[in-house]
Amino acid sequence: MQTDIDPRSLIGRRAFDRDGTKLGTVDEVYLDDATGVPEWAAIRTGLFSRDAFVPLEPSDLVDGALRVPFVRSLIRDAPDFGVGRHLSPEQELQLYRHYGIDVAPPGRPAPPPPDRDFGRIAGTDDTH
Repeated sequence: MQTDIDPRSLIGRRAFDRDGTKLGTVDEVYLDDATGVPEWAAIRTGLFSRDAFVPLEPSDLVDGALRVPFVRSLIRDAPDFGVGRHLSPEQELQLYRHYGIDVAPPGRPAPPPPDRDFGRIAGTDDTH
């Protein structure tokens, strides 16, 4: 995904899975603590359902919508950490593993990600 996009501009955008199935709308964006780069999006999957965390890399913006390269069922089965809070390193590791993204053990450099990289909230409201 383009790193020059203001993460707040993602809030409210429609999100689709790799097959073009609508997932919902982007509710919040989480930034990497060290770099400030947008890493995760919380997608509201329905009126009364929870938000699902998806990696912003290797996701892409297509025609003003977020296209996530995973199937809907995998996204809906992602660990639920609630929104409006900081993602801990352990929670991020769980999400990486859920999506099959390799990360290095502590103290070792990470291998290059399969497509690209993936943190804390940048949104218009932290009161969720």
